[in-house]
Amino acid sequence: MTRQAQGRVRGLVRVRAGVRGWRAATAVTVLAALAAGCTLETDRDGDGKRSGSGDGRVLAVKIDNVGPARPQTGLDAADVVYAEQVEAGLSRLLAVYATKLPPVVGPVRSARETDLDLLRQFDRPALAFSGAQSKLLPLIDRAPVRPLPPGRAPGSAYYRGDDKPAPHNLYLRPAALGVRPQASGLDSTGFTFGPRPAGGKPETRRTVRFPSARFAFTWVEYEGRWHIAMDGTPARTPAGKALTAATVVVQRVDIRDSRFHDRSGNTSPLTRTVGEGTAQVLRDGRSYEARWERGAADDGTEFTTPGGKPLPFAKGPVWVVFTKA
Repeated sequence: MTRQAQGRVRGLVRVRAGVRGWRAATAVTVLAALAAGCTLETDRDGDGKRSGSGDGRVLAVKIDNVGPARPQTGLDAADVVYAEQVEAGLSRLLAVYATKLPPVVGPVRSARETDLDLLRQFDRPALAFSGAQSKLLPLIDRAPVRPLPPGRAPGSAYYRGDDKPAPHNLYLRPAALGVRPQASGLDSTGFTFGPRPAGGKPETRRTVRFPSARFAFTWVEYEGRWHIAMDGTPARTPAGKALTAATVVVQRVDIRDSRFHDRSGNTSPLTRTVGEGTAQVLRDGRSYEARWERGAADDGTEFTTPGGKPLPFAKGPVWVVFTKA
């Protein structure tokens, strides 16, 4: 059985034993309508050729998230957005596209070690990023992802915009990569989607703080969405539309120093997304205590109630914010 087939099986049936687990197979509803700077990388194939297109069923794009980079373009079209901590306590986003590709995404920034394990649950996804720390490049080459930075993408894929100062002005035309995402690319995430579960408690606002960044989510009842603010400012598209999520996951994880540093000598944090822990799931104006488990890097991340039942998300964009346990 291929990894792709295995991923689909894992996305459809999970069997877990013990007090935390399920003892019966659980059918998973497939989501069909969800939702500091580094040098640019050059060709690393060793044969003088450039890789022009990606395989895999999702496109992941590393997106800048400091003040000069906002408002970001194309972030509202992502099915899943991961918010992770980077150097100096700042944040960066990893946007995953499966159901549709926007015309432009950006600003695009550099990859981190955290991304490699995180993306393994997507079955060899295409990864668009501006570059990476030189010692990290061999790890990216060995990872089961299709790296598509500027040095490996068609010449028309990336361009520098004139709306923001460098390095916050590198944009991507996703269609030029030749990647063809599919909604089934999200099957292996471990997420389940469905009606609002019983329980939970009313909650209309949640703030998550990093050392030098923060995210706030405010429930807007008449829209049925969480409005997002970053570093105290409402997040919007370039056209002024509010950036929203249907489900917000505040996932408590182990965040430790990695062996990598940025140009200023700041240590790059490493977020551990394989293992287990607690989380809070926000949907429909309510907060649910949850447990998460990801047994291996090739597995999806399962979210369950304290009683061990699957905790379904609301259909629409999912934002996952990794915070220190």
